[in-house]
Amino acid sequence: MNVYDGERMAELLAEQGISLAPEGEEADLVVLNTCHIREKAAEKVYSDIGRLRREDGTSPLIAVAGCVAQAEGEEIMKRAPAVSMVVGPQAYHRLPGMIAEAVDGRRAVDTDMPAEMKFDALPARRKVGPSAFLTVQEGCDKFCTYCVVPYTRGAEVSRPFKDLIEEAAKLVDAGAREITLLGQNVNAWMGEDSKGCSVGLDSLARELSKLADLHRIRYTTSHPNDMTEGLIAAHGELEKLMPFLHLPVQAGSDRVLKAMNRSHTRDSYLKILERVRAVRPDIALSGDFIVGFPGETDAEFEETLSLVDAVGYAQCFSFKYSPRPGTPAATMDGQVPVEVMDERLQRLQAALNRDQLAFNNASVGKRCSVLVERRGKYEGQWLGKSPWLQSVHFTGDAAIGDLVEVELTEAGGNSLAGRLLQAAHA
Repeated sequence: MNVYDGERMAELLAEQGISLAPEGEEADLVVLNTCHIREKAAEKVYSDIGRLRREDGTSPLIAVAGCVAQAEGEEIMKRAPAVSMVVGPQAYHRLPGMIAEAVDGRRAVDTDMPAEMKFDALPARRKVGPSAFLTVQEGCDKFCTYCVVPYTRGAEVSRPFKDLIEEAAKLVDAGAREITLLGQNVNAWMGEDSKGCSVGLDSLARELSKLADLHRIRYTTSHPNDMTEGLIAAHGELEKLMPFLHLPVQAGSDRVLKAMNRSHTRDSYLKILERVRAVRPDIALSGDFIVGFPGETDAEFEETLSLVDAVGYAQCFSFKYSPRPGTPAATMDGQVPVEVMDERLQRLQAALNRDQLAFNNASVGKRCSVLVERRGKYEGQWLGKSPWLQSVHFTGDAAIGDLVEVELTEAGGNSLAGRLLQAAHA
């Protein structure tokens, strides 16, 4: 979602005649698009502001955008005098006006949350890569006790069905072969279709699959509470819906999940995965894990490891718990020592890396389509993604945006090698 927001801000500024600075050249304006999920990411903002100071003591115009901006607007202005603008994730469509003020020497903070207005004000997508993002939903109503998203992104808001179909069609016209639907809780999206019927994400995917030149559909990030039977069924019925599901679980212990205010249990989560695998046996599964949540015992962490063993993830994200100001978990008893979290994270990541390599090894010998996204390091080499979101490299006659048929020949932990068979869609 941050990548999407960054792209949209660049397009918005391009409408004002502001272009991306060529690599290596100093920029007149730097926009730091930020995340507030973990403390390390938030603190990096301030180190980046200092790094932007030039040898002569001056700085470019600096705008801090995103969730840190939303959470710490006035504090950023006090702590970092070099910053000219602070703009939250729901207000970045107002950047052009704020830049005009900054040029006149006036500093500005805008952390309003007019969600729909932002999308209405953004320019049309003109040129995109073969894989494009489309935000369909923003915000969160779940209030997990460790998470700042409800406070920095606001309540759940779904964009209208008609607007999404129109924007997706424009993305395809602009060169997208694959669209990833985005949302903090993307599968909580709800809307009214062309007949006025209330529909969910599965119906949106079904309508998007009718776009002739759109070949792949993905979505992220999902919440177990919103995995409807219709969405599960779509994985078995829609050829264009890729066999990949990112479904964060966060922990394997029911007591920890309850303390996190997650609405699922270990068993209910595993049953969802069973139902998805029943309709799409080759599905690649991904998730998120937090280790060291307040009060997590050694035995409860072992339950997380056993869950990993039970699922066999194709890839995952895992993090040490990071207390965020204003969240209930930040003041809970039983804060886990850093050294304990470090040890648990190393063990968890070793298990996840083991399973990712096993999934990749099991893919060797398969034939699949690869969407070519960019050139590789070597002459004639291309890089792209398999249907299971694996990075694949191969050599041969291809071009960016092609869907080519490849035989997967060799696996590593993070990528696979392939042998080009033929262009699937030139």
